Amino acid sequence: MMKKLFRKKSVDQILKDAEEGTGLAKVLGVRDLVFLGIAAIVGAGIFSTIGLASYEGGPAISLLFVFTAFACVFTALAYAQFASTVPVSGSAYTYAYVAFGELFAWVIGWALVLEYAVSNTVVAISWSQYFCTMMDGFGLHVPDWLSMAPGYALESHAKFLEQGAEALSLVEKVGLNAYLTAPRIADIPIIFDLPAGLITILVTWLVYVGIKESQRASNIMVLIKVGVIILVIVGGVFFVKPENWTPFAPNGMKGVLGSVAAVFFAFIGFDSISTTAEECKNPQRDLPRAMILCLIICTVLYVAITLVLTGMVNYTELNVKDPLAFVFKYVGFDHMAGIISITSVVAITSALVVYQLAQPRIWMTMSRDGLMSKKFARVHPKYKTPGYATIVTGFVVALPSFFFKMDFFVDLTSVGTFFAFIMVCAGVLYMDHSGLSKKSKFRVPYINGKYLIGLGFVAAWILLFNYGQDIFAEWKSLDASYIFEHKSLIIFFWLVWLTLAILGFKLNFSLLPVIGILINLYLMTELGASNWRIFVIWLIIGLVIYFAYGYKNSKLNQKDTDAVQS
Repeated sequence: MMKKLFRKKSVDQILKDAEEGTGLAKVLGVRDLVFLGIAAIVGAGIFSTIGLASYEGGPAISLLFVFTAFACVFTALAYAQFASTVPVSGSAYTYAYVAFGELFAWVIGWALVLEYAVSNTVVAISWSQYFCTMMDGFGLHVPDWLSMAPGYALESHAKFLEQGAEALSLVEKVGLNAYLTAPRIADIPIIFDLPAGLITILVTWLVYVGIKESQRASNIMVLIKVGVIILVIVGGVFFVKPENWTPFAPNGMKGVLGSVAAVFFAFIGFDSISTTAEECKNPQRDLPRAMILCLIICTVLYVAITLVLTGMVNYTELNVKDPLAFVFKYVGFDHMAGIISITSVVAITSALVVYQLAQPRIWMTMSRDGLMSKKFARVHPKYKTPGYATIVTGFVVALPSFFFKMDFFVDLTSVGTFFAFIMVCAGVLYMDHSGLSKKSKFRVPYINGKYLIGLGFVAAWILLFNYGQDIFAEWKSLDASYIFEHKSLIIFFWLVWLTLAILGFKLNFSLLPVIGILINLYLMTELGASNWRIFVIWLIIGLVIYFAYGYKNSKLNQKDTDAVQS
């Protein structure tokens, strides 16, 4: 059974299956891919979570954007090598099938549901908030009971009963109003987020009718939002006060690293480009170029806009959901704030389009391998899109968008994405070791890590002993149960680094994929143990589905059975 769990697909077999099973239209060039990448990355992150990140880390958060982009570059190189070797729609799922076998492929595919479908729920809810603000600006108020998850209203009402109206924040007062004004059935208030659900349905229809139509709409939205971001940077420079950049890191490194989830969420999406491989004119050439280009462009935009925001307004004022509009209101430039509010709706819509494109193509590829129902592999005869998978994705995103709070999903999305990134970087090490890299038209630049990985490990501990005495003092004050619950991920990080140093010495590992693994793993440790527990539960649910259906119906399993019978 263990042998079957880790059975692998050859590159030649994957390409053959893709040719036989696909009917997707090959219409995307490198420019289209760059636009799709920017559409995915420059969305809810830069228009919302960047404010919270700046509030927690101060102007130094610009350095975290650079560090996170640094991690993403190593991961992008790994994705680019796989995409040039296996140019099919499965993204990290397919790459894991080649490198690690079926069980790991299923786990990665299940994790990608978090990255694309579940994160799109967050994006849809965020879109709803901006949309309602924009409508208020036009004098058209969306009723509170039609624009929020019922959980917010119920919590606000409970707090009102316990502590009174004076204890409620402004947001909680809105939640209380939703509870009191909502229509009722059998005295149960009817509360749901209508805009979030409707935009998901609209975007699902757009993605359903064609990749070219989706790409055109996305390109237009990208041009609009990048234009406004540049306008914010150029216009905001005139309001920058250098004294707002002091202190640069008011809460130290702890404050900066505490914003990892918010900052990383702003980068999620560059890998979604790889899910469109079968719709690219020349995927082996264009995918690597597009990934690197969109990362460079977005990092420059993020760093510039973070410095402008924290220069215009003191970081302590930036704990708001619409920071780009807020800073111009703060300096009295209300017309600019209004333009940004409208553009935010456009920006987040384009991110929704890309994520709704990505998820159906993952399911389509898994279905082609027999791990999911055959319906998910159906390609619409007219629109040349994975029609059934697209509709299911619409339901999966729309239903939680109507009724769920988005707090639950943000960090969980980052955990699943980091996990996929680490597996792709590790997959490049396997490709180098097994000789598969010879088939790659793009390869991660090889730097021999035989000694460098181990020297880096030793150097890190020397620095800790010399400059991290406060860290050791903190650990000495903690009991074993607390360390196990909250610090075990750090211990795991050091053990992985030590293991990679030993294996790197024996096998001459390439340095760049190892750096990608370590940076992503370290960023994961900053997300907290509670998110890991939820992620493990998610994986267990996925494994139950795999053993109930995928293991038996896998095409590789059927081939093994046919071989035994013959």
